[in-house]
This record gives sequence, C-alpha cells and structure tokens, in this order.
Amino acid sequence: MKLVVGLGNPGARYRGTRHNVGFDVLDELARREAVLFETSRWDALEARLRDASGGARLMKPLTFMNLSGSVAAAAARYYRVEPEGLLVVADDVSLPLGRLRARASGSAGGHKGLASIIEALGTDAFPRLRVGVGRGDPRRDLADHVLARFEPGEQEAVEAMIARAADAAAMFLAEGIAVVMNRFNAGAAEPDRGAEARDTSGD
Repeated sequence: MKLVVGLGNPGARYRGTRHNVGFDVLDELARREAVLFETSRWDALEARLRDASGGARLMKPLTFMNLSGSVAAAAARYYRVEPEGLLVVADDVSLPLGRLRARASGSAGGHKGLASIIEALGTDAFPRLRVGVGRGDPRRDLADHVLARFEPGEQEAVEAMIARAADAAAMFLAEGIAVVMNRFNAGAAEPDRGAEARDTSGD
C-alpha cells in the first residue's frame, strides 16, 4: 500500500493559490484515473486507486496546512504504510515556477505542512515532491505570496507543472521515489538549504 498526500488549505478562499498546488496535483491524478475524492474517517478527502501496484490512496487533508501531520500520520498507521511508501506533494517557493524536485527524505525547509508531518511521524525519512511556485517579488510578504493566486500570464506554465507533477506522483506509485528522482530532478540544481525562504503564512 502507498499513500500520496497533497498539501493545501480547504475552502474556496484558497482554491487556486500557490500554497494549494499539492491539492491541484492530486486532483489531476484523480481525474486521469477516473476516481472521485470522498470524505474519509479523518478530516480529509480520500480517493482509492484500484489498479496501482499493491493498492494506493490519495489524500487531501482538510485541517489547514500547519496541521496536516495529524491526518497523514493517522492514515499511514491505519493503512500500514511505511515511511518510504508515503509521498507528500507540496509547494516550494525556493524553486522557480514549474521546477520539480523529488527527494527521499529531508528537512521541512521552513514549510509548515512538511514540518507538521515530520513531527507527527517522528521522522523526516519519507519521500516528498516539491513543486516550484516561485518566490515572486522579494519585497512582498511571503505569506501574501503563497496565499495568492497565480497570475494570468503564469497559467500555461502552471498547467504544465501540475501535469508533470501528476506524472511524477504516478511514477512513484508504480516504480518508487528513486526512479522519480532520476527522471524529474535531471538538470535541476538543488537550492542552498540555508537560503530557502521560510513559510510564514500560518495556514
């Protein structure tokens, strides 16, 4: 069993914002697989992929970003998903718009959703797919930036990015994180960990 958790904030206010690309990627994957999200036993929306090797679940926590860990950890325990079988899809302001970066483990890098999951699981040794949303104007407050919607001129790049991220998530389910890293990290320089922008949105 594998579990893919997309991070975002619930409600119309946050739909289409940079912070919600994790939700968008899972929506695209569910659309391709012709499955629907339903309410689950946790505060989340959940979809089952029946044809994935070993079975898989897609999950969108509805707890707001900084409390995502409680849902992700509870689902992982219930489905007996080992850390290496959990993929977290999240936005990343330190990556340019459209850039993807898959890792088998690592720190939260200032992302509150990832920090919540690390705390709840008690380990940072789980795969994550970071989806670049860009930093934008450095004079702009970071919280305002990540909670803002993409600009009209960015939409084509955003759609391509979400499609590629859905490809990466599907590859993780079929072949594991190492294959995803080899395929989607090629030619992408890892940002300086000390220079990563901090997520201060509080959501």
